[in-house]
Amino acid sequence: MAVKLAAPELLRPVAGVRLAAVAAGVRKASRDDVVVLELAPGSQAAAVFTQNAFCAAPVALAKDHLSATAPRYLLINSGNANAGTGAAGYAAAEACCAELARLAGCEASAVLPFSTGVIGELLPVERITTVLPAALASLAPEAWNAAAHAIMTTDTVAKGHSVSVMTAEGPITVTGIAKGSGMIHPNMATLLAFVATDAAVAQPLLQDCLTSAVAGSFNRISVDGDTSTNDACVLLATGKGGVNIRDLSSGLGEALQGAVDEVCRVLAQAIVRDGEGATKFITVQVEGGKDRHECAQVAYAIARSPLVKTAFFASDPNWGRVLAAVGYAGLAGLSIEGVSVYLDDVCVVRGGARADDYTEVRGQAVMAQDEITVRAELGRGNAKTTVWTCDFSYDYVRINAEYRT
Repeated sequence: MAVKLAAPELLRPVAGVRLAAVAAGVRKASRDDVVVLELAPGSQAAAVFTQNAFCAAPVALAKDHLSATAPRYLLINSGNANAGTGAAGYAAAEACCAELARLAGCEASAVLPFSTGVIGELLPVERITTVLPAALASLAPEAWNAAAHAIMTTDTVAKGHSVSVMTAEGPITVTGIAKGSGMIHPNMATLLAFVATDAAVAQPLLQDCLTSAVAGSFNRISVDGDTSTNDACVLLATGKGGVNIRDLSSGLGEALQGAVDEVCRVLAQAIVRDGEGATKFITVQVEGGKDRHECAQVAYAIARSPLVKTAFFASDPNWGRVLAAVGYAGLAGLSIEGVSVYLDDVCVVRGGARADDYTEVRGQAVMAQDEITVRAELGRGNAKTTVWTCDFSYDYVRINAEYRT
């Protein structure tokens, strides 16, 4: 059960984008599992991909295609990651792109492939290519919700968000969808995210906009500390809305950046709220560091600790586990006398030791909530950062033990 998360009721169409979701039976019959996203001619694209050395075939091919030309189509499948499949996997991704390109009348390099699902199994090319004519025939601007459902794997809730902001030159619309629930950790995580805007943005600016947004969203979440082979986040700009962004530091640029930041942050938090087996949503704030990097070291040490995460599941204010994570995060010269730790507003550690006014009852009251903030103050600078995570429950073990059965 996702933590305070519901599927989006309305995702706003983005001028210049049409989508379709169809059922190909990639892994399971009778559910939509292939999405085609069409972009208007002249659209720009920016992307970030997994840092995992065993990146999937579609990730490698998408990078190749993106370096060759601006995309006209995105081809996404769930149920099969097409990862760990070697040259055959790359050829399978190429074959799917080539068939969509043939049907749509564009270059194969104008098709970007994305896959998510089971690792190590060959992609069923024929099942996917068979449904492409139907997908092209049903493309529609309003199909964002259907696409959000079709890309799900172990997700229990479809994830999407829209923002519309008014500027001096007119409105800017940003809509995004994402999938992800397990194998989630920065650089990227097991997630796919597709965000589009109707603003006109040159590719270098679009890449800067996406990189900044991802740094404060998808690269600030962790469900289980595992980085996937298939992560990808794409930002598309169609230029069909009438607003032209020439500088991200201008008023128009800040409006766009703010909208993209919000969409990415909401989608990233939705992935954590729907983490496999999650029962609690945890915000980890680390303050008082020398720089953001060391704040992130501490935040991730807390967010990745199985002992901390199981304590959250048990509603057990076992603050010693948080303190231990701060201590092993690897900060050179950390003075423990400067460290304080809070559960919401309850100070559990002050000056490196249990706070005099802390009581188990107060800690227990916080830990019983389904949304909790852990705050660590390091007392060695002014930097700070935030990471979002969830607890580890029995269901996380069950879901992943049964994943391929």
